[in-house]
Amino acid sequence: MNTLIFRTVAPFLTALMILFSVFVLLRGHNEPGGGFIGGLIAASAFAIYGIAYGVAAVRRAIIVHPMSIAGAGLLLAVVSGLVSVFAGVPFMTGLWIYPSLFGVEVPLATVMSFDVGVYLVVVGAITSIALALEEREED
Repeated sequence: MNTLIFRTVAPFLTALMILFSVFVLLRGHNEPGGGFIGGLIAASAFAIYGIAYGVAAVRRAIIVHPMSIAGAGLLLAVVSGLVSVFAGVPFMTGLWIYPSLFGVEVPLATVMSFDVGVYLVVVGAITSIALALEEREED
């Protein structure tokens, strides 16, 4: 399935899928979507890129090891839950802050940082699995 057309379309499709995965991540929590589904879409994009160009190209594209991405996501998700404990409310209670950026008040929540953590865990873990399977297939 490594045709010229597929190799030509794969980078554009990968970029579009990663952009869509970020959209799904950000619309998450209140509507269908969120970190898990967005992460699956992004991991699928890396899998398509890997099928077209090989495992080495994906590893160069993501720069860091996929399990490091998963570990960073897990750390972010845990810290998001612990923030509420340090604030004196039950674990995983959503907290909001409202910083002003360029004169615009932007609400930031621990709920969003938890979703980003889940996104990173899913992207890292599934991409790591996909790359390991693809490497085994190339041998």
